[in-house]
Amino acid sequence: MKSTSLVASLAVVLATSRLSFGAVIYTENFEVDPTANWTVSNGPSDEAHNFFFDYTTIGIPAAPSGAGTRGLKLQANQANGIFSGVSASPNGQSFTGDYKVTFDWWENFNGPSPVGGSGSTQMSSFGVGTSGTVAQWPGGTQDSIWFGGTGDGNSSSDWRAYSPTAPARYPDTAPGIYAAGVAAGSTNQSNSYYASFGGNAAPVAQTILFPQQTGTTLIGSAGMEWHQVAIEKLGANVTWTVDGILIATVPAGDDTVATGNNIFFGHADTNATSSTDPNDGSLLFTLIDNVQVEVPEPGTFVLCVLGLIAGLSRRRRS
Repeated sequence: MKSTSLVASLAVVLATSRLSFGAVIYTENFEVDPTANWTVSNGPSDEAHNFFFDYTTIGIPAAPSGAGTRGLKLQANQANGIFSGVSASPNGQSFTGDYKVTFDWWENFNGPSPVGGSGSTQMSSFGVGTSGTVAQWPGGTQDSIWFGGTGDGNSSSDWRAYSPTAPARYPDTAPGIYAAGVAAGSTNQSNSYYASFGGNAAPVAQTILFPQQTGTTLIGSAGMEWHQVAIEKLGANVTWTVDGILIATVPAGDDTVATGNNIFFGHADTNATSSTDPNDGSLLFTLIDNVQVEVPEPGTFVLCVLGLIAGLSRRRRS
């Protein structure tokens, strides 16, 4: 009877406990130029990247998760009119087991808001399980589980999840993927699930530099705002949360290519048309800052189990 009770109690622990992340194994805040430590992979069109971009030069305030105002700036398909994207991965990194990637994300676009200017509908992207040498973008070869969001919210799918199994974007009706539900429109900014995002104006200093940056972003869209992002690989799943809100969950096994264990950050167009806005080079980009990778604290789960066993032992003696 006592043995049965112990087994049942341990089962409860297994079902309800969460690992405590906190052992940091990788960081990058871009405050010292890290260009030589990263590999950039590009699709078939033009791209631009800057690993030491001072984003205050375009009026963007400091990111919330660290000091300094330098970050990674990524741009794609600015001029060539070819559907494409770019991704960047840190050199020599391999993350296995359970881990969590956190970072600050800002997506800028050429206004005016809410509809945006010419070619303004592009997307930020980020993922895990890549080789770090293959460009990750919607029309390319997928070798990772990754996620993306449009800045202006003017796509039919503004919050996205991808994997080799999909074999590209998971549709709105894919069961168990999007937290907004299994229904048409579950990835569009108009879905009420995303109502806490959007309604943002471009930074005042940006509107002074570029008077076209007027208006406010669509409710449910990701642009013109710092977001704190977490991609967590835990057990059988990879989850994506933005500002504490779960956006998508992808089975870890859906990275069927499994060519590597790196992470990436990227930017892609959503179609083949390039912007004709003369200011797109200054205004249309993804910005990443304060990257950190954590693994579970050593012994977290073991301590939980040992504490339970000790408690049960005291009960038996009393």
